[in-house]
Amino acid sequence: MKKRRKKSEEGGSNWMDTYGDMVTLLLCFFVLLYSISSVDQSKWIKLVESFNPEAKKVSQIVTDTEVEADDEVPGGVNADEQAAFDELHDRLKQAVQDAGIESEVELTKGDGYSFVRFRDTMFFDGDSSIIRPEGKQILDIFAAAIAPAGDIIQEIQILGHTTQALPDVQNDVVSDRVLSAERAANVTGYIQNKNILSPDKLVSVGYGQFRPVAPFDTEANRSKNRRVELIITKNNSVQRSLDEYYAAME
Repeated sequence: MKKRRKKSEEGGSNWMDTYGDMVTLLLCFFVLLYSISSVDQSKWIKLVESFNPEAKKVSQIVTDTEVEADDEVPGGVNADEQAAFDELHDRLKQAVQDAGIESEVELTKGDGYSFVRFRDTMFFDGDSSIIRPEGKQILDIFAAAIAPAGDIIQEIQILGHTTQALPDVQNDVVSDRVLSAERAANVTGYIQNKNILSPDKLVSVGYGQFRPVAPFDTEANRSKNRRVELIITKNNSVQRSLDEYYAAME
């Protein structure tokens, strides 16, 4: 009786050992699956070729995941596009220098965008939305600089701004906003007629006097608020608020 009980106990212990071994093997298997869930392509090719050195083609798993050098990796940056966008900024900067308008134009480059600020007097007479001949010449120069980068540009926002005519008296809201919107729309239409990029990439916005970059206390400061701005963004760039663009210029 005692010997039988001992054998039963030993049999139960052996069963537990087998079960423990199986669980351990399963754990190792899942750890192995997790470790190869992200396969290094070059190492995978070497592994496949080592098992089958006479094979002319490696596994379909590898060929389907191959990425051409010029393709954009999800979440990454296309080097060729970035270089072309950098060249765009350089062309814009050179255009400003060639035209001798450095004092009238501010040009800033950020991550995936170029920001251009023109003083309104370059394009328009007072209380007018008709583009002056001098303004058209400047837009022609900028359009020529932008044209080669049309395919990598995500969007160009054209922003129109006015200023408060008197330090303590707000402009008539409707006429003020209409004037800024018409100025932005006319600049947008002029650029669109150049056919340098798809029309759906052009956006015009009129802010009126409500996004000033200087106080309204002096004529010198008020003149800073009369302006037209261009925000040129690269494909797949992060959308930012206008305040973020302004902060980057400071």
